[in-house]
Amino acid sequence: MDRAQKAESIETLKGVFAEAGSVVVTHNLGLTVAEMEDLRGRLRSAGGSFKVVKNRLALKALEADEGSAYRGLFKGPVGIAYANDPATAAKVSTEFAKGNDRFVIVGGFMGETVVDQKGVESLSKLPSLDEIRASLIGLINAPATKIAGVLQAPAGQLARVFNAYATKDAA
Repeated sequence: MDRAQKAESIETLKGVFAEAGSVVVTHNLGLTVAEMEDLRGRLRSAGGSFKVVKNRLALKALEADEGSAYRGLFKGPVGIAYANDPATAAKVSTEFAKGNDRFVIVGGFMGETVVDQKGVESLSKLPSLDEIRASLIGLINAPATKIAGVLQAPAGQLARVFNAYATKDAA
């Protein structure tokens, strides 16, 4: 890889790190091509991506100093899973790691906050952004539905009374 390719790769990684809600750092030594494609497919369907990165280029993209917490993450054969939704990459990676012992989650980060493997696992248990939105909409709609039911009740009772008189007169 020449200098121009390295610079381009660093800029690409800077964009990934800036746009991602969270980044999960993994070791993927010994995974087959089929397993990697399975992981990439799962992430793609959930709105994320997986990329194998060079440690030195990733650290330069993060502008990590010598004593930075990022340095502990980027050692060995590293791949990153990332998505715009902070919980997505963690959920898919944790689920994949349960079924594959050669895929190890090292840690991750969200912006400036660096977390270890347990932090990523905790993040994977959180509801996704879409799930949170759905529950909020449900909470907002519930009172409106109750109000509509209360407002319709007198009209329905009145219609039943008229129907009762109509059937009484017809008999």
